[in-house]
Amino acid sequence: MMAPATLSSRRVLRNPYLLALAACGLTALIATPLRDRLDLANTVMLFLLAVVLVAVRLGRGPAVLAAFCSVALFDFFFVPPHLSFAVSDVQYLITFSVMLAVALIISHLTTGLARQVHTAEARELQTRSLYELAKALAGALAQTQVFAAGASFLRENLRADTVLLLPDAQDNLHAIVAPANPISLAAEYTARSVFDSGAVTEAEDIAGGEGRSLLLPLKGSTRMRGVLVISVKPDDEALLRRQRSLLMTVASLMAIAIERLHFVEVAQDSQLQVASERLRSSILSALSHDVRTPLTVMYGLADALTLSKPSLSPAAQETVLTIREQALRLNNMVGNLLDMARLQAGQVRLRKEWQPLEEVVGASIKLLGTGLQEHAVKVTLPADLPMLEFDAVLMERVFCNLLENAAKYSPDAADIEVRAQASDAMIEITICNAGAGFPPDRLARIFDLFERGSVESAVPGFGVGLAICRAIIEAHGGAIRAFNPETGGGCVCFTLPRGTPPQIECESASGETQ
Repeated sequence: MMAPATLSSRRVLRNPYLLALAACGLTALIATPLRDRLDLANTVMLFLLAVVLVAVRLGRGPAVLAAFCSVALFDFFFVPPHLSFAVSDVQYLITFSVMLAVALIISHLTTGLARQVHTAEARELQTRSLYELAKALAGALAQTQVFAAGASFLRENLRADTVLLLPDAQDNLHAIVAPANPISLAAEYTARSVFDSGAVTEAEDIAGGEGRSLLLPLKGSTRMRGVLVISVKPDDEALLRRQRSLLMTVASLMAIAIERLHFVEVAQDSQLQVASERLRSSILSALSHDVRTPLTVMYGLADALTLSKPSLSPAAQETVLTIREQALRLNNMVGNLLDMARLQAGQVRLRKEWQPLEEVVGASIKLLGTGLQEHAVKVTLPADLPMLEFDAVLMERVFCNLLENAAKYSPDAADIEVRAQASDAMIEITICNAGAGFPPDRLARIFDLFERGSVESAVPGFGVGLAICRAIIEAHGGAIRAFNPETGGGCVCFTLPRGTPPQIECESASGETQ
């Protein structure tokens, strides 16, 4: 039997207008016994105080109701004749009007001040929350932590669900953390549009629900970093629009955090690469110097044995020649390693001179000697090929490496072709063999250090020769590439700047007369 009365009393306590009327009635109840002792002006002050308290605690509407109710109660209980709304003196009408006006003004000012205080408190709370979010994002070490911090902030402040879409290496958007409900195909197209255009877009709920979703682009300083999707229920759609500036601030903070992680990763990769290259160069340099001395001794001893008296037996002589040949080949490999270390360290200075290309080609073929004895080298150079400015020693190394590489991967007795052609700005030199060619999937990496055409190849080598060729050619201002012609085999083509060779004056056949 007590439940209905208790429920009714709770409704009364929760109704601000009923509380305003109760406050006015309580004021009248307190002031009535003192009616004969208080002036009317003091009684008015009590009612105005009640209006102020109602305005502070209950807001504008209840305060306006309290203002009118206070005037009515003042007239009914305190203005003669008592217990009547009749007015015996016209001057009381002015009192009523002034009392009502003052009550309304006070209620307006008080509720406005209360609203400002509430707004300031809400702004302070929002600022503190943004500060905590910024601090959490600044300490994030992974993209998942960035998402967790942003999602927690939006869930606590806006009761919103969050999806963070980030691009992969091909710029395809993927959710960093899979949402509870799958993203619809239409939402994927919308997110792609937001990522490409950078425009804020409001759309249907990405999971196909009844709410709305706001898609915010994550704009970095160099490029677009992703798309932030914020979804709310239908009851909170107005809040989503009202807090647009706050949401854009959150998106900006998350974009900065994601970009910071990207630059940290790039910096770490760069430092690791620099340290790796420095270590590799140091190892190559040390290995080249430490190995070259015993190789030189081995080659000298083998050479001395071939010239010893009395002569060795044919079997021993063949063994000594094999040792001498293998020591020479290993010495050339070590020389390549040392040259690569010097080129990477930037310790090689080009000594360019104007000279004909055919002399370097001929010297390289002669230097290889027995390495080309099973292959015929066909050299095709235009008759009008101009002189080129290059470092003869380094260019000789380029031709030696390319010709040796072509011989290694050519069938026995197959020809090796060297040809050149001139254009307006460049001279193009191509060296081809009749072998199996380069693996198509390794053409882009064939000039990298320690890269070989076939990983399990039985052909000896370190995969350094082509890397040396690229370093020397690029140092001369040219470019080098590898390709497989349709006729079969493999080709390496490099270019050298044509430049403007000096004019060579021909001597007069008759000479000058003294």
